[in-house]
Parts: sequence; C-alpha cells; structure tokens
Amino acid sequence: MASFSAIEEAIEKEKASITIRRRRRKIISIFAKNGLGLIVKDPVTSKIFGRGKRSQSENEKLHKIGERLRLAFEELGPTFIKLGQVLVTRQDLLPEPITLELEKLLDEVPAIEFSKIQYMIEKELPDGIETFEWIDDKPLGSGSLAQVYKAGMRDGKTVAVKVVRPTVEKLFQTDITFIKKITKKLQRRLPPELAAALDLNGLIDDYYSSAMDELNMVEEARKMEEMRGLHRNYTEFVDIPLVYDATKNILIMEFIDGWLIKDFPVDFFTFEERVKIMIDLIHLYVQTMLDGHYHADAHGSNIMINKHTKKAVIIDWGMTGRMDSVMAQILMRVIMHIQLNQAEDAAEVYLELMSPTKYTDLVKLKDELKSLVLNYVYSNQGNERYNYGRLVLEATSIGLKNFCKVPNGLALWAKGFSATEGAARWICPEISYGQVVEACEMPILKSMLKKRFNYRSNASLLSETSKLVATFPRRANKIMENLADNKVQFNLQVQPDVLTRNLVNQITNRLALSLIAFAIIIATGLIVSSMPNATFFGLKAETIGSIGIITSVILVLFIIWRLFRTRKYRSLF
Repeated sequence: MASFSAIEEAIEKEKASITIRRRRRKIISIFAKNGLGLIVKDPVTSKIFGRGKRSQSENEKLHKIGERLRLAFEELGPTFIKLGQVLVTRQDLLPEPITLELEKLLDEVPAIEFSKIQYMIEKELPDGIETFEWIDDKPLGSGSLAQVYKAGMRDGKTVAVKVVRPTVEKLFQTDITFIKKITKKLQRRLPPELAAALDLNGLIDDYYSSAMDELNMVEEARKMEEMRGLHRNYTEFVDIPLVYDATKNILIMEFIDGWLIKDFPVDFFTFEERVKIMIDLIHLYVQTMLDGHYHADAHGSNIMINKHTKKAVIIDWGMTGRMDSVMAQILMRVIMHIQLNQAEDAAEVYLELMSPTKYTDLVKLKDELKSLVLNYVYSNQGNERYNYGRLVLEATSIGLKNFCKVPNGLALWAKGFSATEGAARWICPEISYGQVVEACEMPILKSMLKKRFNYRSNASLLSETSKLVATFPRRANKIMENLADNKVQFNLQVQPDVLTRNLVNQITNRLALSLIAFAIIIATGLIVSSMPNATFFGLKAETIGSIGIITSVILVLFIIWRLFRTRKYRSLF
C-alpha cells in the first residue's frame, strides 16, 4: 500500500493546486492567448447575442470567435468542455458560426494512468480491486469526466466499470465560481431588451446542476433503474443496461457486446427489424417525455446494438433531466396541429411556453411563429433541415428575438429530440420520423387525457372550487355591506413600465450633461471676457477658459457616443 499512499498524496496535492486564484489566472491567460480577452466588452457581447442580420465579414469574425472558444475550452478541461456542449444546444441564443465550431469540441481526452483509477476503486468499493476477477487496464472510453473499463466479476459476469476522474469534481467546483462572475458581467452588459428576456445566470445554474448530476454515479444509476421500470411498458426492441453496483464515483453496469449504432453491419438486421427498433426508440422517447423525463444526449455514440439480443441499448444516462409534463403536452399539441396544417393553432399553443416582456410585440411574434410552422407542414422529417427538435430551437430563437422569456430546459429537450431523430434515421432511413411520431398520436392523446382527467391532478381545482362555493355568500354579503355604508376604497398606483422608465432616465441624464456643458462654456466665457488678466487658484483666466472649453468638448463627445451606442444596440434587434 506504499504505492497507493504515494498515489493518494499525488492526487491530494493535485486537488490542493486547484484554487480559485490559480484557475482564474489560467482561465484569463488562456482566453487572452486565444484572443478572447475582450469577450465581456460591449461591442463583442452585442455581436454574439445580437439577433439582427450580419454581413459575411461579421459571420467570419464570429466563426473565428467560435474557433477560439473551442480551442480555449478544450485546453481548460472538463468544466468548459461540458459548458461548450451545453452552449451548442442554445442555437436560439448563439449564432450559427459559433455553435458549429463548438460542436467540434472533443469529449474524448487522453486517459489518466490506471494506478489512479485503481486507487479510486480501492477507496470506494468494500473489496477494492478484489471485487473483480480481472479488469482490463486499457479503457474502453476516456471522456472528460470519467473513464470506462471492461472487467469480469467473480460470479462470471462481464461488466463495464465507469470511474469518475479523481480531481474533476474539485475542478468543477472551482471553475464554476469564476464562470458565474463572468456571467454576471455579461448579463449587465446586455442591451436592456435582451436582458429582460435572457437570464444567463439561470442558464449557468441549470448547467451546474446537470453537470454535478453527471459526476454522481449513484444518481446516474438511479436514473437508469427508473428508466428500466418505465421502458418495460413501452418497448421491446430498445433496452437499458443492468446496474450491478454504484458509489459516488464508480458505476458497475452490464457490459454490452456489440457495435455503436453508426457502426453495425447493414445486413445484421432485416428491414422489418430495423423498423421495429426505430419505432420503439421514438416511442420510448416520446412516452418518457410525457412522463416528465428527457434524454438530451441520445445520439449514435451513446446507443449500441447488442450482438446477442439484437436490441438497441442506450448506454449513457448522464445528460438527462426532468421537464414539466404540461410543457411536454404543449409540444405534442404543436406537432399535432402542424400535421393538420393548423399554423394559427400551432402558434397559439406554442405561445403558452413563452412569457412576453414589456418589449414584446405580440402580433409580430405570432406572425413569425406561423411563418415558421408552415415550413414544417407535410415535411417528411427525413433530413436535418426539418425535424421537430430544430423546430423547437427555431421557435425559441424567435421568442428570444422578440424579447420573450423562454424556459431553459427547452433547448436540452430539443437537442434530445434531434439526437433521437438522427439515431432513428441512421437505423432506418427509409421511414419518415414524422410518420412514426404521427403513428404514436393515439397513445400520446391517451396519456394527455389520463393526466388531465385524473383526480390527483385536479384535487387542487376541486378544493378551490368547493371553498369558493362555501364562502361565496359570506363574501358577497360583506361586499354589499361596504357598498351600503360607502366604505368602498380604491388604492391605485400608476407605475411606468421598464422601457418608459429607462427612456426617461436616459433623457434626464443627457439633458443634465448638456446643461453642465453649456454652463461651463458660459462661465468660462464670462471669466475670460470680463477679467482677462485675473488669476484664480493660481491659474490665469485664459488657462481656466481653455480647461472649460476642453471639459465641455469632452462632455459633448461623451453624449454623442452614448447616442451612437444606443442606436447601435437598437440596430442589432
């Protein structure tokens, strides 16, 4: 165990070296090295988050910013790699040139030495490395958060062992502190209209919460067991690995002997078998979503084809989450209206997900949503341009452009839907994804009605209705008594909206600066003209006049710059 003591000492020393000060210094230096030192300045922020049309040269600049972000994120490690993968889902927020670059982020990183993995096993499992009859010291996969190994249990089972890297949690905790500070600066520098609709701090909080769940193998095991219980009712040709054991940093699960979904031999399945797998995969995603779950990372690299059972097996359950079942029902209702060419109704339903602000033009918002929905009517859902995940992202982008607050979870849901659509299309490109979703309409409708007309879901409505009926006579009598005694009073306070208040503040500040500049010019002019040879505080009148004129010019230029910057912000939207 002397060697393990040395390994433990090395790991603890590495953790101790991860401090906020050192990470801040490293993050700033890497950002500066990649030309991102001005990312929180107003002009850059406006170009990134602005939703107006851009010239080709501006798109090229954004492409370079995306490339530099990708290189910086890869160099900074797990926290920023995962952040970049989350930002890829926010195509409603970031322009396409940046998200296209962030899609190239490498999640496969060089593996750490097996001795550190062995130390984690010895530390967390009661029997340590003796838990296994054998374990391959070469990983099956090496991600930014964990490494996966093939091993054999003493009872003869072959398993996959997922082990979290020893220092990754400390790195996450440290980096997120700095990221939150940067996010607050970005939020303050957003134009007021966009700041009212976009909550960057909430986005980072959601990212941090989901990232910490990915680092907890007990939580991932719980999700897998929960989904195994749900999927039995829905599917026959899609499976989830068995979980044998889990600790905070180690997950032991069933080993799947097969191919990734993008690598399996074409002649391994008949056409009928591929159709069944595709239908079950879509059915599983839709039904679990209606139950309040979603898998945001169900792409081809996380789905395997089992050689022995011929089932599609979803092997990674890290990036998953919960969503409001009412939100899921709204999205399904939108899809149903699209299939019937009811663009007006689809736009009205989708508006239930958005919260307009004072800056929102509802008529313009609804017209843009209707125009978008019409593009998806009768589409075959057989390409990347038209799929329901992209529909949600584009609709969310329209909401943000019109300064609406949109739930952050929609972006991850959309990514999951697009990933599932891509995987299903890979298995069976002959069948339209949209047709399969349409075939699920009756189960979807039954699920929605079951949740809506359920005693538990309507218990609150029944309780409030009974209270209203029981107390109505007393409340009505009280109102009539007050009317009879002339005791009715109204307390009315008129408060301006945010737009009006900001406009009045801007006008007041500029008028004040203008008056100050005018007063300085008049005062210095009077001093120079009336007492040309006088001195004040040791300065001649001509010097005072020059200082006054220079100060006035600076104030005037500052006012002009503020006006120009305001117009520039407005033009972005």
